[in-house]
Amino acid sequence: MKNFGFRTGCIVAALCAVFCLATTIAAQAQTETPLGTVTGNPYGGALVQGTNGNFFGTTLYGGIYKLKYGNVFEVTPSGTLSNVYSFCREAHVCPDGETPYGGLMVAANGSLYGTTSYGGANSGGTVFEISPGDKFSTLYNVPYLEASYAGLVQGFNGDLYGSAGDFIFSINSAGTETTIYTFCSLPNCADGTGAGMLTLGANGDLYGITGDGGAYKHGTFFKLTPAGVLITLHNFTAVEGEGSNGLVLASNGNFYGTSGFGGANNAGTVYELTPAGHITILHNFCSAANCADGNRPSSALIEGTDGNLYGTTPLGGTGGLGSCASYCGTAYQITTSGTLTTLYNFCSLPNCTDGLAPYYGLVQGTDGNFYGAGYDGTIFKLSTGLGPLVRSNPVFGRAGYSISILGSDLTGTTAVTFNGVAATFSVVSATQIKATVPAGATSGTIEVTTPGGVLSSNVAFQILP
Repeated sequence: MKNFGFRTGCIVAALCAVFCLATTIAAQAQTETPLGTVTGNPYGGALVQGTNGNFFGTTLYGGIYKLKYGNVFEVTPSGTLSNVYSFCREAHVCPDGETPYGGLMVAANGSLYGTTSYGGANSGGTVFEISPGDKFSTLYNVPYLEASYAGLVQGFNGDLYGSAGDFIFSINSAGTETTIYTFCSLPNCADGTGAGMLTLGANGDLYGITGDGGAYKHGTFFKLTPAGVLITLHNFTAVEGEGSNGLVLASNGNFYGTSGFGGANNAGTVYELTPAGHITILHNFCSAANCADGNRPSSALIEGTDGNLYGTTPLGGTGGLGSCASYCGTAYQITTSGTLTTLYNFCSLPNCTDGLAPYYGLVQGTDGNFYGAGYDGTIFKLSTGLGPLVRSNPVFGRAGYSISILGSDLTGTTAVTFNGVAATFSVVSATQIKATVPAGATSGTIEVTTPGGVLSSNVAFQILP
């Protein structure tokens, strides 16, 4: 039914009442630029960058229809905003879904995929696709009372994987949904309950966090094979944190995540998990006076091209001017050894025109800058001095497969290599190249030679056997 682009040469790959009380030292030479404002509370997954170089996101309550149950929006790097799709176009009926909490992903075919938390044929939400040209399709109607609050990830086999309530599902290119695991299947929910966003491991298995259950009732870290075999790798304690904001697999082979609750100060943590399940707490939020280092992170981390991790907190920090003093939030950098630096304190401008409470998290654009959104709808750019890069879509493939390479100013490209092995390619646009994975290539960095210089991928491309 739906082509995810992985066959025959392509793989697919609280808030307002809480006060932030001030004082932290922000890093110098960081520039935050507001780009525009969307309506409807962008409270979900981070922005994603599409093949056209623009960024896409979702809101919970925006849209052009009467009920305003969410929409998908697009914003250019310079700040031009437009509406892509509004949910619940039929009054009092939402067959296409409503309130898309989980954000979006870009599959190898260039389409956007996401989830809604309510509506659809079963009132449990939907899994949807927006193909190039903004054509909307519903792929799957989630069962009643099994709402999905997390986004999707694409496996080595090209299928889409997601979580809804206590079950993990897959959807193949024909549109067939398969439940591959149901949590709380063991007595006392020893296997966990309430799974969040999944992360694809280097071995093709799925990794994730449950927000509850497990041996200590504070959630678990698990590995799940595409065939549905689950292994619990770690049981969280209250001191380590609880609540699932998703994981990022860093270039050093370890996973990194944040918890919005628990920790030494009951304000959340940043932690490292090895693939074997060993945990190291890197930071306890509210360790600085008056939570100047941030409070209750609500989004996943990302790894920047410098190897450091980047994230946001919706509360805490030293921002807060005038009527906006109740809301704050920070953008921060943390090293894999645990050194945290506040990059920006939101609501530092009059009337909070720089944004506030960034629940969304960050994405690094191919221009090297970071982009995100505040709870108030402000879309912002954060410049930290990192240079431009290229991003492959997907980040894995076999010899002979066609993939996309996304970047900026790619016109005039003269060479593409996969870990040093030259590849055939064609320039589709200034923001996209189509390349064929060359025979003999090994896993590693993709490099693109442009008139402006050599650009490297931010994530190592993995060659599949």
